[in-house]
Amino acid sequence: MSESIISSEVAEPYAQALMSLARSQNLADSFGESFRSLESLMAESPEFKDFIANPVIKGEDKKAVLKQVMGEDANPYLTNFLMLLVDKRRIVFLEQIINQYLSLLRELNQVALAEVISAQELSEAQRNAVVDRVKGITNARDVELKTSIDPDLIGGVIIKVGSQVIDASIRGQLRRLSVSLGS
Repeated sequence: MSESIISSEVAEPYAQALMSLARSQNLADSFGESFRSLESLMAESPEFKDFIANPVIKGEDKKAVLKQVMGEDANPYLTNFLMLLVDKRRIVFLEQIINQYLSLLRELNQVALAEVISAQELSEAQRNAVVDRVKGITNARDVELKTSIDPDLIGGVIIKVGSQVIDASIRGQLRRLSVSLGS
């Protein structure tokens, strides 16, 4: 089995269990916000991510850092969940659990995730146009945008929604033109 399949098999039950708890306590969106903050911290700080995943570091040290990162006002259910992951040596799958939980939350709230790659930062009007286009494609109530910049696109955007890819980049148009001229 590949590593991502194993990660998914471990992460999914934990994310589903947490979602079940969150829904029963009416905390699903609150947990989602906490997980988004934790996800951005892991993206911005490779040191934190490596610290959490390092099997050599003692569980107590990981717990102390996680409690500090979560803060005093963190929900006790969520803090206890993270402590459980440390105790069960599943904290290494935290990123996958977060992704799975956020996916379940989007499904619950009928929100589509759209990954947008553009040559430069999108203006507010362009972001709104992408959101409207994705809403039309998916019939979702709302759209969550994950944006990234790729100057190699020259111009335009690539929008990924689930398994659909809309390539409206100049690089993509040049590639399609090259293929059609070649055949």
